[in-house]
Amino acid sequence: MEQVLLVRYGEIHLKGLNRPFFEQKLMQGIRGALRDLGLPIKVRQDQGRMFVFGVSEEKLEEAVDRLSRVFGIHAISPALAVAKDYAAIEQTALALLKRALEDDPSIQTFKCFSRRADKKFPMNSDNINRELGHAILEAFPALSVDVRAPQMKVWVEIREQAFIYTQEVAGPNGMPTGTAGRATLLISGGIDSPVAGYMMAKRGLELSAVHFYSYPYTSERARDKVVDLTRLISRYAGTIRLHLVPFTEIQLAIYEKCPPKETTVLMRRLMMQIAERWAKADGTLALITGEALGQVASQTIESLCVTDDAVSMPVFRPLIGFDKEEIITVAKKIDTFETSILPYEDCCTVFVPQHPVTKPEVNKLRASEALVDWTEMIEKALADTETVWVNSR
Repeated sequence: MEQVLLVRYGEIHLKGLNRPFFEQKLMQGIRGALRDLGLPIKVRQDQGRMFVFGVSEEKLEEAVDRLSRVFGIHAISPALAVAKDYAAIEQTALALLKRALEDDPSIQTFKCFSRRADKKFPMNSDNINRELGHAILEAFPALSVDVRAPQMKVWVEIREQAFIYTQEVAGPNGMPTGTAGRATLLISGGIDSPVAGYMMAKRGLELSAVHFYSYPYTSERARDKVVDLTRLISRYAGTIRLHLVPFTEIQLAIYEKCPPKETTVLMRRLMMQIAERWAKADGTLALITGEALGQVASQTIESLCVTDDAVSMPVFRPLIGFDKEEIITVAKKIDTFETSILPYEDCCTVFVPQHPVTKPEVNKLRASEALVDWTEMIEKALADTETVWVNSR
């Protein structure tokens, strides 16, 4: 008998001839998530499943928790692998069910599920279910079968070994990290941008990130908050290269020398230009922002068009059609919400004009931007950027 984690994956099944590429990336993600557990982890793929061997009983809960945040995984089940012998299968299933009932005495109903991938096994799936169900009823007479909504499910999969399990822990689904290329996230200290990074990482993007701060108008605690948010995202997206860009000089120049009502959009244009420079340096091909249409003055369709005009890269906005409550729901799900609402200002919340323009025109904003030669300030901001590698472990 051997402890094993059985991993199911979903959307990868839809891939054609390039499916092995996605499976290899998922295997890399699984190994990466478990690498520092100090265990002799082995990952094997077989017929729409992945099997993780080498996880000790003591590290089982932590391993499952980590895998529950690996994009591409549909579900994880701690299983026991035994010989392909019905007596061994029955004995193991009864032991698992006994343990489950000790943990939760309220369980009253069950159902058996079997999958016979090895067609040479002498019993078919229906026979396994009937025999195993009968054995369970005899061993636990207080239980009954419920085929529609059982409190406990007992699974048996017959492959090169028999795998028996009673748990199914949901994964995040999505596509494995790195299968869709790389992009750079503009991350603030707010609620939206971490959610945007998570959502694009879920589609297989590997992330870099750029944050703008305006010391002394923003504090060191605001900087630390962004590092913490990036670390929370990295639990799903893997290691993230985070660039912390000083923006005070540029922001003061905008405030002092440009039309007041245009300062927010001009700030966004210059942020995008600097972010694009870092994106190209990192070898990423797109920018990601947390903007949602119409949420604030800088996120009207006119403002977004003016912002995009400042760069040549594609700009991904996964939250564009979300309302605030929908964004908050995801933020709570990925555990970034409580950190995002800590009361430390970022540079997007200082020097906010009283009456910002809501329908800016590209030509007018280009003219306003041309009032100042930004070259030296941008180069200085790039040179003074602090770069850190952020990982959840």
